[in-house]
Amino acid sequence: MTREEIIAAVNNTFTEMLEVPPEELSPEKEIFKDLGLDSLDMVDLMIGLQRKFGVSLRQNEEIRKIVTLGDVYNFFEKMEARLREGEAPAKQE
Repeated sequence: MTREEIIAAVNNTFTEMLEVPPEELSPEKEIFKDLGLDSLDMVDLMIGLQRKFGVSLRQNEEIRKIVTLGDVYNFFEKMEARLREGEAPAKQE
């Protein structure tokens, strides 16, 4: 996936699962502070993103560092790069 495809997929997940208006989605937005998500929303979001990208995020410590929507984009861009390099993360069963 290209970065643009990753951004579209992540934004689509935010709008479909959490009903965040598309116009509110920009890289600098903080997930909790600006978008108003809580910890339960994050669980739902991670499940949706796991399904969309076909990966397991359960044991990935990098997730704890995510603060902004841009961090989410960068996280999945790195995961895609690892897939291309053959370092495939555990697929979701």
